[in-house]
Amino acid sequence: MPVFEYTALNAAGKPVQGIVDAPSTSMARDLLRTQKLFPVSIKGTAAHQESRPLFALRDFMSRVSSDELNITTRQLATLLGAGLPLVSSLDALLKQANNPVLKKSLAQIKDAVNEGSSLVQALSHHPRLFSKIYLSMVRAGEASGALDVVLDRLAAFGEHQELLKSRFKSAMVYPIFMAFVGSLVLFSLITFVVPNITKMFADMQQALPWPTVILITASDFLRSYWPILSLVLIGSVFALAHYAATERGGWAWDTVSLRLPMIGAMQRLLAMARFSRTLGSLLRSGVPLLTALTIVRNIVNNRLIAEVIDTAASEVEQGKALSLALGASTLFPPMVIQMMSVGEHSGALEDMLDKVADSFERDINAKLATMTDMIEPVMILAMGTVVGFIVIAILLPIFEMNQMIR
Repeated sequence: MPVFEYTALNAAGKPVQGIVDAPSTSMARDLLRTQKLFPVSIKGTAAHQESRPLFALRDFMSRVSSDELNITTRQLATLLGAGLPLVSSLDALLKQANNPVLKKSLAQIKDAVNEGSSLVQALSHHPRLFSKIYLSMVRAGEASGALDVVLDRLAAFGEHQELLKSRFKSAMVYPIFMAFVGSLVLFSLITFVVPNITKMFADMQQALPWPTVILITASDFLRSYWPILSLVLIGSVFALAHYAATERGGWAWDTVSLRLPMIGAMQRLLAMARFSRTLGSLLRSGVPLLTALTIVRNIVNNRLIAEVIDTAASEVEQGKALSLALGASTLFPPMVIQMMSVGEHSGALEDMLDKVADSFERDINAKLATMTDMIEPVMILAMGTVVGFIVIAILLPIFEMNQMIR
């Protein structure tokens, strides 16, 4: 979505500056007016930034990490819980912030609050830093008068999500590294080592064994065409990525990915865990169910599941229970539907959603461990098979030469 820089006047008539995400300039202006701001100037920045990669790189290198945001949220909750006013709490955070982007954002948030804006209005001027989930929970916390409690939940929620991400990344690092090193070693063997060894077979007057013929053919092919193959591979990756970024390609990828062995099951577990954990956190913070469903559908990272949530939200709006609305789809496991139904009848839906999320996260950890344990021997076996084939292809002609000499 395009990003616009704006200068506006607040309710007190003082100028404020910030950025806002909106499909167009007119919608950006309307969005600012809903925040009780009178736009003075609005200019697009997305195209400008895309044409200046150095500035994009600088922004990436100086971005605020999720860990920094979680720590800042936790500290703000602690300060507010201790009875400090909001402006004083923001000032304390500002003084100890080290990240320049975070420091600048906190200064702007503090100024906006000091001039009469609510915290959620001040945060909404920084859409790249604060997600819709974050803003919705803060809005609910301000409305209920329990902002410190909600911020504490937000920090715990963010920390939990980061822990899940780090476990997934840690489980994938070793297999990816092994695959990269193995491919590099095999490529070096076939393109550089094998040709030097197989030169001795060129003068043989007898037919070579078929493994040797295959090896020599593969080696010659890779040595002759590896630049073209590299370009084709890179081009294919970019083409697939571009297609997946389109609406049609995205639907195709999301459909296929759910059906892939192991990967599909893992993606479904991750989506269910995110859905349950996020919806539970939003409901516990006082966010209305329909609003929470609208937010949650954007974080499951799968169009099929998001469509099911959209359909369920429409049915909930008409008075249907959430468990019944989601139960019509096969994408949501029966266990989720049953526990949600129990939560709805007992009036503790958010507690049941947390338990569902805990269950899915345990399954994710178990499957990650199983995948890691399986991938390592499979990769070793595959590499051993290829290396063994190369060794056999080299030794067979040598054995035949020895037999001819005898």
